[in-house]
Amino acid sequence: MDRIIADNLGKKYKRYSNRFSRLSEWITRNKYSGHTEQWALRRLSFVIRSGESIGIVGQNGAGKSTLLKLITGTTHPSEGRLIINGKVSALLELGLGFHPDFTGKENAAMICQMSGLSRSETNRLLPEIEKFADIGEYIDQPLRIYSTGMQMRLAFSAITAASSDILLIDEAFSVGDIYFQQKCLDRIRRFKDQGTTLLLVSHDMGAIKTLCDRTILLDNGQLILDGQSQKVLDYYNSMIARKTADANIRQTDIGPSRTITRSGTGEAIVQEIEIYKMDGEPARAFQVGEDVEIRCHVKFIQPVEKPSIGILIRDRLGNDVFGVNTHNLNKPVCLAKTEEPLWVQFFLKLNLGCGTYSVTVAIHSKDNHLENNYDWWDQCIVFQIIPNDSFRFSGIASLPLRVQIQRKNPWS
Repeated sequence: MDRIIADNLGKKYKRYSNRFSRLSEWITRNKYSGHTEQWALRRLSFVIRSGESIGIVGQNGAGKSTLLKLITGTTHPSEGRLIINGKVSALLELGLGFHPDFTGKENAAMICQMSGLSRSETNRLLPEIEKFADIGEYIDQPLRIYSTGMQMRLAFSAITAASSDILLIDEAFSVGDIYFQQKCLDRIRRFKDQGTTLLLVSHDMGAIKTLCDRTILLDNGQLILDGQSQKVLDYYNSMIARKTADANIRQTDIGPSRTITRSGTGEAIVQEIEIYKMDGEPARAFQVGEDVEIRCHVKFIQPVEKPSIGILIRDRLGNDVFGVNTHNLNKPVCLAKTEEPLWVQFFLKLNLGCGTYSVTVAIHSKDNHLENNYDWWDQCIVFQIIPNDSFRFSGIASLPLRVQIQRKNPWS
């Protein structure tokens, strides 16, 4: 079932140069125009089906929050069609719908009733909301004395107390402690299992990768990319790094579930990268804990002041496992001249769990690629980790450990 259908959707606002322009328009019945039109969204078309989990990403001002407001009905489109099939629950701006003089319990009851729940349903859910929010005696105190984290706890608990067909969340994980964030993630996963359609707006790429199979990228109010989350996030990551007009982003599909993204300004490029066993042979399968060498061949097209070369290992879901660069390792590279080659070797022990991993390599300045991104080559190598002859374990990290079992208490 199609839960949300957007067809050539657009939303514009009027921007007035001064406070008298609006009054002049009203007095002259729009014969005098004192505004300019600003499109927050333009020509958006997509379909979201029942049970899908969709991430929405984009830089500030891209139109993400405006899209959620259109879906919730708090504002209306200026053009196109938007069809919503099902009950919508939304956690948008922090504190929206709360009254600072009401207690936490009173605000929670008000949110439930605004969501369409009856008084009896609200009274039945209040104990569960109080338990999930876990703010103690503050539940009976006025909201004005709450911290932002406590407000977030109460808002999320009330909005998600009852299941809905569509759940919208806008930056819910930007406040609150790690413990409560994990509780939120667990509840969202439960809703996903029940078939709830999820739309998540977040700058937390980890949350998007964990919860969303599909992601929509917005920029300047337009849909730039709609597809598999890892592919879209790689493109978004490269788009953020693009600081100059001559930087470009290239994506190549090499399979049904793997897309290579490469971006950069081109002053320096990675000509070759390979993973070697310690006997000097290149390989794509390694045992747990095996020592390897990742060797990068870099070429400088133009002189670059103090470049940094780094690697990033990701798991099959695109989650960052380990990343490092020469800047963070205090291995500075002096001024690189034009056409000068450079070989960088990273020696490491692959203390990883069994599974598929990828290597990303980058050349940039300082400690990250957000400034002066010369070359970012994502998923340039995919390799496998297979079991060794030691103990079996679960997870993505093989940690050195020692176990001791005794029948008598050695500390007594």
